[in-house]
Amino acid sequence: MSVAQTSRPVLGCIADDFTGATDLANMLVRAGMRTVQTIGVPQAGGEAIAADADAIVVALKSRTIAAADAVAQSLNALHWLRAQGCSRFFFKYCSTFDSTDAGNIGPVAEALMAELGTDFTLACPAFPENGRTIFRGHLFVGDVLLNASGMEHHPLTPMRDPNLVSVLARQSAGKVGLLRYDAIMRGAQAARDQAQQLRADGVKLAIADAISNDDLIVLGEAFADLPLLTGGSGLALGLPAQYRRAGLITAQGNAAQLPAVADSAIVLSGSCSRATNAQVAHWRASRPAFQVDPLALAEGKPVVVEALDFVHRHAGQTVLVYATSAPEQVAHVQKALGVERAGKLVEDALGRIARTLHADGVRRFVVAGGETSGAVVQALDVSALRIGPQIDPGVPWTATIDNDPVALALKSGNFGTVDFFEKALAQLAHATTEPVA
Repeated sequence: MSVAQTSRPVLGCIADDFTGATDLANMLVRAGMRTVQTIGVPQAGGEAIAADADAIVVALKSRTIAAADAVAQSLNALHWLRAQGCSRFFFKYCSTFDSTDAGNIGPVAEALMAELGTDFTLACPAFPENGRTIFRGHLFVGDVLLNASGMEHHPLTPMRDPNLVSVLARQSAGKVGLLRYDAIMRGAQAARDQAQQLRADGVKLAIADAISNDDLIVLGEAFADLPLLTGGSGLALGLPAQYRRAGLITAQGNAAQLPAVADSAIVLSGSCSRATNAQVAHWRASRPAFQVDPLALAEGKPVVVEALDFVHRHAGQTVLVYATSAPEQVAHVQKALGVERAGKLVEDALGRIARTLHADGVRRFVVAGGETSGAVVQALDVSALRIGPQIDPGVPWTATIDNDPVALALKSGNFGTVDFFEKALAQLAHATTEPVA
């Protein structure tokens, strides 16, 4: 189906990891915005990507690097997005606000604000569809506060304070405030009025309460005209309707259409979240799986060769290759190897496995974990992705933009039902995909 196309993309997004980027892109596609995700800032040929999109999401790997480096990468992405004609901007981070007292949410948000010449924006990681809600500035994951959700054990960004106003204040130079639920529940004008009062009080960054999709739609109506918004993908829920109402996007048709790909598949998992641990256990109960041992990798044992041999011995079946472990095992490995080295060993190993299997003809990859997804797309030399249909909230299928497309499901560690891996593969196997015009 041919579609009317805008001459320039409207929304330019900067995501601090790969799965977060696809999460945001998925939200935009579901609302009818043709969306392309780039892996890093494009070099030559980037204009061709931008010409066929209402929104562009630049996926960085900046969540856990030094704050100064995260700022530099994010500003580079902003400069490229502005050059493509984007007039609104979105800084996307995790719905569990993954960060440390040094950043990187506050430093990046403030740098983007300064570059865009704006003195106020929101910070709202709420994603009610996945159980992330904010009330009185406190982040809940399901029925528990953030610091009791399992995120307190995160190996890189342990979240032990559920008060997001306090968390953001510790990593920001400007004043942080709260856009309270009792204003948001009264509608867009009341939310704007409270934001104006916060600005008058010197607040630069305001955590926004949100406990339902209705609240996110109110925030979209109230603040879609801000030069910059920051948050989880949920905050983007109300934006496409506002852009359409303002005449900024006019395209019609299926925004989630993907090309057909070859059916050989692999599942790769590096996340150690509760959700991914459950998904791995569910798969292992009935399907073949190979565990990557970081300690064996550190000793120089041929773990990658053994994993590939295992996959080849199970030809005709889809295999899970995983480094997912329980928190106590993760702590043991990190104590022995150090946090950074342990993570890098696993990422490098899974990236090498992905690259070899791609050379062997595998074209469908289900990947669990933000850092793992980053390693896999880099290993496969992916430069841009077209966003397709949703598998579970926050996780769509995507496909590379080239003549030999690869399908990728890049799952944040905390997302997805217990049968996510099986569900993802079944959906793509039975989906009616057509070549993208």
